[in-house]
Amino acid sequence: MTVDREILIRPRLHSKEQEEEIITSVRGGKPNRVRNARRRHLSTGDSEPIIRNKSDSSKTIYTAGRPPWYKSDGADGPSPLVIGICGGSASGKTSVAKNVIEGIDVPWVVLLAMDSFYKGITSEKDKELALTGDYNFDHPDAFDWDAMVEILQKLKEGKNVEVPIYDFNTHSRCAETKTVYGATIIIFEGIMTFHAEKLRELMDLKIFVDTESDIRLARRLMRDISQRGRQINDVLNQYNRFVKPAYEKYIAPTYDLFFYRLFTELRILHADIVVPKGGSNRVAIDLIVKHIRRELENRKYRVIRKTSIPRNCSDPASLHLLPQTRQSMGIQTIIRDKKTPRNEFIFYSERLMRLVFEYALGFLPHEAHTVSTPQGLQYDGVRFSGNGLCGVSILRAGETMEKALMKVTKDIRLGKILIQNNPDTKNPELYFLRLPRGIANDHCVLMDASIATGAAAMMAIRVLLDHDVREDNILLVSLLMAAPGVHAIAYAYPKVKIITAAVDQTVSKDFHILPGLGNFGDRYFGTDASETMTGIKEECFSTETDASETMFGIKEENFSSE
Repeated sequence: MTVDREILIRPRLHSKEQEEEIITSVRGGKPNRVRNARRRHLSTGDSEPIIRNKSDSSKTIYTAGRPPWYKSDGADGPSPLVIGICGGSASGKTSVAKNVIEGIDVPWVVLLAMDSFYKGITSEKDKELALTGDYNFDHPDAFDWDAMVEILQKLKEGKNVEVPIYDFNTHSRCAETKTVYGATIIIFEGIMTFHAEKLRELMDLKIFVDTESDIRLARRLMRDISQRGRQINDVLNQYNRFVKPAYEKYIAPTYDLFFYRLFTELRILHADIVVPKGGSNRVAIDLIVKHIRRELENRKYRVIRKTSIPRNCSDPASLHLLPQTRQSMGIQTIIRDKKTPRNEFIFYSERLMRLVFEYALGFLPHEAHTVSTPQGLQYDGVRFSGNGLCGVSILRAGETMEKALMKVTKDIRLGKILIQNNPDTKNPELYFLRLPRGIANDHCVLMDASIATGAAAMMAIRVLLDHDVREDNILLVSLLMAAPGVHAIAYAYPKVKIITAAVDQTVSKDFHILPGLGNFGDRYFGTDASETMTGIKEECFSTETDASETMFGIKEENFSSE
């Protein structure tokens, strides 16, 4: 068919005045308001873990973590929705991605950039060429395609991955990586997202962002000069030699005619949707958002939470109850009493914690070991035979048990997991985690002061399993559990050892243990749970917090094997 050139003119991205200013400055070779300031510029794989909703400041989209990715029996749930976004350099792919995220209003999203998968430059000659814009970064050979496919496949399977971070100033990968989980939605954006067939096969929806070449060049000039400390002539040289030819050869054919300047027949190849003028095209964004919402509704599921169990149901074999001596019963009486002052509640709770931990350590593997006594005689004893031992607390109540664990274990490594219930779906949601390095072969003591339905504990166990911790190496330790939670955990993860000081038989409709001991966190910290947890979640993902210390950028030195 014949294509009218006027129809193919792209709509404006900015206001008329802004667009004329940018295009005029670029065509004249003198872009305005750009600085030759050099600073460290990393791939967007090192982006902030949150996105603030511009239309509603009270809403926060977490690009880290996720709601349950498993079913009630511990098996894998529906796979996440994978969206691929492709387009020329500086076409507005990231803006489209963030607008889509805000529109669908889903709080758990992974935003992954193709920039993170540059192979990097090793030779000094190539580094010199890169500084003058004479090195071709816009070629398929510049990317690590095997790593892209492997990481996206693992994310789709719900596994954690280590995403590389690329430094555009040194043109090399950083030593540190970024730990990323799967999510409800995974968005993968880059200039050649649709180039590899294996990569396209992993995508459920493919979007191409089409922006006028003058606008893309203007953005690239402003970005490279202001953020990457490059000279205008070097940027223009690279654009004309590599960027523009690569767009016409590798990028445009994935969605458009090949190429409309050469042919007049339009053929859509790989893209499902083409978005002209990038993130400012609200009509296209709204259509995409509606489609994604329908897809998510089809994949919707819940983790079933039971509040009762059949009568005469025997305890599971994996449950180990602290011997009910007069001492343990007396301590439980004190901490269950609503009249107990806070200082006494803390004191006796910590006493009971130490008793439970001493009991739990008896379930760790041991081997025979003979030592020589000061009298020169031999003593046949035992010693811990495992590879290592670590503790992981489920915030916030689980954190109260850390001090007691450190009192009975020497130099134990500790981690934390923050899991909170969604007020609407009542499903547990993972907000934050920080785990010790190399825990795959360790025995792990998972701590939560009280467990009602077991939903949070099941999610925490699944997190450990996703980090390759063996199920039979996990000890779940608590002061008080409800029978429905015990049975739910034992059913889903029968090899996990469940150790507790007491088991109450029922859970109320609002998921409180009966008779219970009240809200353990409130009584221990002397705070209101709702206000405290809101503060903790904000602190975990605060933009003022070093992203390397949050869920997706754990500082390796913080968790050395020593």
